[in-house]
Amino acid sequence: MGGVTLYFLDSYAMIEYLSGNKRFAPFVDRGDWATSVFNLAEVYYASLRDVSEEYAERAFLAFRTGVVEVSDGDVKAGMATRLKLRARDLKLSYADSIGYEMAKRVGAKFLTGDSAFWELPDVEFVK
Repeated sequence: MGGVTLYFLDSYAMIEYLSGNKRFAPFVDRGDWATSVFNLAEVYYASLRDVSEEYAERAFLAFRTGVVEVSDGDVKAGMATRLKLRARDLKLSYADSIGYEMAKRVGAKFLTGDSAFWELPDVEFVK
């Protein structure tokens, strides 16, 4: 019995999807995804900076429905992961570090195109 895979969208995945990268569409369009308020904040900021407030609002509303609550454990585990990977010269944002740990907690694959995640377990890497 094969179940449906849940994907956790990082900021990269959402921005690429919004930019029209068709490689992300199969993951986002099917609706089996989650994200964090921190990743959503990064998308909102990038949209404000690069496009417009109206566009940022539409992006925010489109992805707000999949926001999963961040736990204290997610924050702590995310910062430990960020520190560990920084020692390997991999620079992750706070949002993506926490999101990666949240994905593990909710049983999702972490969807990204960020090369820092290339060889990490439970990552769906798309460019």
